[in-house]
Amino acid sequence: MLFNGHVLTMEPAGAVQQAIAIRAGRILAVGSDAQIRRHVGSASQTIDLQGRTALPGLIDAHAHMEREGLKTLRPSLAHARSVGDVLNVVAQQAAIQPKGSWIITMPVGQPPFYFGGPDNLAEKRMPTREELDAVAPRHPVYIPGLFGNWGVPPGYSVLNSLALAANGMDQASCPDCTGIEVMRDEQGRATGQIIEHNKRPLLEFALLTRVPAFGFEDRLEGLRRSLPIYHAYGTTSIYEGHGSAPETIAVYRRLWEEGQLSMRTRLCVSPTWSNVKEAGEAMRDWLAFARGRGLGDPWLRISGVYIGLGGHAATATAVRKALPNTGWTGFVEWSNSIGDFEAYAWLAAEHDLRVHSVVVDRLAEVLEVFERINQSFPLHARRWVVEHVGRVSGPDIERLKRLGISVTSIPFYLLWKNGRDRLGEPDQGHAFVPQRSLLEAGLPVSAGSDNIPVSLFSAVWASVVRRERTTGQVIGPGQRLDRLQALQMVTRNGAYLSFEEHLKGTLAPGKLADIAVLSANPLSVADDGLADIHSELTLVDGRIVHRA
Repeated sequence: MLFNGHVLTMEPAGAVQQAIAIRAGRILAVGSDAQIRRHVGSASQTIDLQGRTALPGLIDAHAHMEREGLKTLRPSLAHARSVGDVLNVVAQQAAIQPKGSWIITMPVGQPPFYFGGPDNLAEKRMPTREELDAVAPRHPVYIPGLFGNWGVPPGYSVLNSLALAANGMDQASCPDCTGIEVMRDEQGRATGQIIEHNKRPLLEFALLTRVPAFGFEDRLEGLRRSLPIYHAYGTTSIYEGHGSAPETIAVYRRLWEEGQLSMRTRLCVSPTWSNVKEAGEAMRDWLAFARGRGLGDPWLRISGVYIGLGGHAATATAVRKALPNTGWTGFVEWSNSIGDFEAYAWLAAEHDLRVHSVVVDRLAEVLEVFERINQSFPLHARRWVVEHVGRVSGPDIERLKRLGISVTSIPFYLLWKNGRDRLGEPDQGHAFVPQRSLLEAGLPVSAGSDNIPVSLFSAVWASVVRRERTTGQVIGPGQRLDRLQALQMVTRNGAYLSFEEHLKGTLAPGKLADIAVLSANPLSVADDGLADIHSELTLVDGRIVHRA
């Protein structure tokens, strides 16, 4: 029994309650302290919430959860304020790592965004090849640039002489490495400095192919470390519609088999096919388990496929050659024209595979494809998903409703982090990530963290204030959400994505006992306090998975 609290049930007409009774992983009752005490027996455990706010465990609709723990496997440079600080980290690693082993750090800058790169250092530059050689003469050293989704390209990388030699950098060229600058001296010799302008990094897949990739055991340990970090912000379920590569799915499966997957996980397949023929054969012969609502249990379920639109051809080709390595993404890169997209989507419909796709500003094109498919394969009950929605017109909202398409938004990423480009739009950004219009039209819009940062309260904050980071200006003032609307997106609407609205997303008798007890009341805390909320107690299946 949790009692003496401020319980937000998130039921559509649910009043604020005081207490929750849990039995065998399910909610037995929700009500006043007096009502719930009737269920307490001599063997019951009681927890005094001391007035804290409790609400359903949060559901991250676009989590990329496995990435977070991976970041802890490499030495951090977050504290570095000078080239000397960076060199000290490399020297420390050289002293403890076996001779000849690689030293690979995290990027220069402050996580989770790594904005500015070398501008964070007093010298306003990265270490040189020679400086790295001096502190680690017997180890190949690689300081990578940022993964473009974290911050804003370019990314600044540097290698020492052994690392350059291992990758053949003094001789090799890379004609397909669009967006990559390999800095060379007057004699044409690589200096060790590399600048990448691509949002999806190509460097390690096409040029630095000898840099050790994350292996299966690395990813498994990374996922283990990710779980408590996400639970610490009240997240109890994730839905990964951006797709998961075969090795990523295998990592989740291993943790599930070991009984250590404390996060309710819903994945879709990030395919490795390269053309329509391969796709048809894969869907026919290998993806029967992912048809319809998929196969799985309350902890791990796999349903549907991710079909990308757009993308970079060189990156897609290089990643397929490097499989199972997918770098930081965890999914397989794509490069699809709208024609390719439609061909794959038709095949998915024929094989009852749910389609997921990141659309940003190309929603209208995608909906045209879906409308044609809908004439032969009615989509409404299938709940296909459009993700990372950007610009959405009024007519598009009506089309989404008519087709029964599920919508996920990434408000912190699109509004705060990348909203500057939308400031000059004539409608003041009213049609950009129009969460209020979508919700008021009756669409169950959900929200995700995209792992930047991991807390869904950043998404809640961005949905309420809609401020972009460089000017503080509000994008689409009329689209700001009230607190309950923003919380709805990360609770009950997230359950709709996985056809589980009858199981989770609200606190009601019979539903799963997934609960977050918060550090502050999200309905009354100041606007800028929303992003700082964390969970002081997180329960999944009625069991404590995090306690501050």
